[in-house]
Parts: sequence; C-alpha cells; structure tokens
Amino acid sequence: MSHTLRERIMLGVAIMLAAIYLFPLYWMYVTALKSGSAMFANPPDFWPRDPQWQIYGEVWESRSMGRYIWNSLVIACGAVSVIALLGTGCAYVLARYRNVWIDVGLFLILMLQVLPASLMITPIFVGFSQIGLLSSPRLAVVLAIAAKSMPFFIVLVRATFMSVPQELEEAALVDGNSRIGAFFNIVLPLAKNGILVSAILIFMQAFGEFVYSKSMIQAVELQPASVGLNSFMGPNTNEWNNIMAYATIYVTPILAVFVVMQRRIVSGLTSGALK
Repeated sequence: MSHTLRERIMLGVAIMLAAIYLFPLYWMYVTALKSGSAMFANPPDFWPRDPQWQIYGEVWESRSMGRYIWNSLVIACGAVSVIALLGTGCAYVLARYRNVWIDVGLFLILMLQVLPASLMITPIFVGFSQIGLLSSPRLAVVLAIAAKSMPFFIVLVRATFMSVPQELEEAALVDGNSRIGAFFNIVLPLAKNGILVSAILIFMQAFGEFVYSKSMIQAVELQPASVGLNSFMGPNTNEWNNIMAYATIYVTPILAVFVVMQRRIVSGLTSGALK
C-alpha cells in the first residue's frame, strides 16, 4: 500500500468518525427548527421543510435565558479566577521544587478527578451548610468547582512551567531581579499560552456544570443555564423543539469560543501543557 493511499484511507476514516461524533450536534440544531409534527415524521427529515426560526426568540423570552446565561458566566468566570489565582502559583512552586513525593502527591490528588460530582456533592453540601456558606449559593458553587478542577489545572500548568528553562530565571536573578520579579517578567510571559489553554478548558467545564448548581442554588433567579435546561424535563415531556432551541442557545457560545481559539488551544497543549 502506497504512502499516499494510506493517507487517504486514514483521512476518510477520520472524516467518518468526525461525522458520527458531530451528528448529534447537527441533529440538535435541526430539531430546534422543526415544527411539532415534523419532529415525529417517519422517515425523519434531515433538514426542516419549514424552519421555525422564531422559536429562538420565543424560548429566549419565555425561559428568561438572558438571566440563566448570565448566571452561568458569573459561576464560570468566578471559578476560573479562583483557580487561576491560586493554581498558577502552586503549579510554579511544584515545577521548581521537584521530588518523588511531590509527584506521588500530585498523582493521588489527580485521582480525585475520577470521582463523580454526584458522589462528592453530599459531603460538600453538608460542610458548606455547617459553615453557613450556602447563604451565598453562587459563591458556594464557585468554590466547589474550584476545588474539583484545581488539581487538573495545576498538573497542566505545572508541565508548562517545567518546559520553561530554569536558566532564564537564574540569569534574571543575576541581573538583579527578585524571585517574584523573575516569575512575573520572565516565566509568566513564556507560560501564558499553557495557562490560557488550561483556563479555557476549566471555563468550558464550569459553564456547563449542573450537579453542584442544582443542589446548592434553590433561588431560580440565581440558577445557571444548565439547571434551566433541566426545568424542561418531566414525565410527559414533548417540547423537544423548545428543548433543542434552548440547548442551541446554551451550547453555541462555547462552540464559538472553541472554534475561534482552537489553534491556540492545540498549540498550548502540544507545546507546553503536555511536555
């Protein structure tokens, strides 16, 4: 088999797998535009014959999506801010002072990531309730997300700092910089791409967080969009076009961020965070 033929076969397989992976996303957009009868047509239409474009405005108004999206942004930005402020310094220290025990400790902490949020929510809820933190439910959700995602951020950013030559810091120290000055003037600018990539990944996770928000935030006006989407669900749910329209409005901003910044994300993962 020639090299060119092998490449074409691999490209064909990649396109087929991508089509299978992306089809549910396509079906979400298509279903949102269908009328009530068209949704249950057999065989199904892969493009609506009479697109219901007005459904987006109707769902936006009837479900107060502006408020839900704003709450999701507040929670996601708050979690990313806490993680970036605390995790960046922690990752730098762990990158510069290395030994086998630090590696073992990081591995054990990272293993906590495999625990589902549904398992962690009960002890977190009880603990936050005892210290009175549930009186500020959005803050409680931000801290819960930060605690859950901090190890993931630290491991990625630590690898980025480890890829920055330590000789550059030593040269800055010789030139009269302090350790803090060398960090902000030399190390941080070189590692910013990996930090940004890690922050984007955390933001995407936090923007779609559901379990902590559903359990800790009881006030409807403070709930994020993920909880708002859940309000559609019931034993006799048949508003699938409205559900898909809501999901489309909810998901599209995250997809747009990923598409716009995909080169930076790939570059950060390959050149820094996974070295």
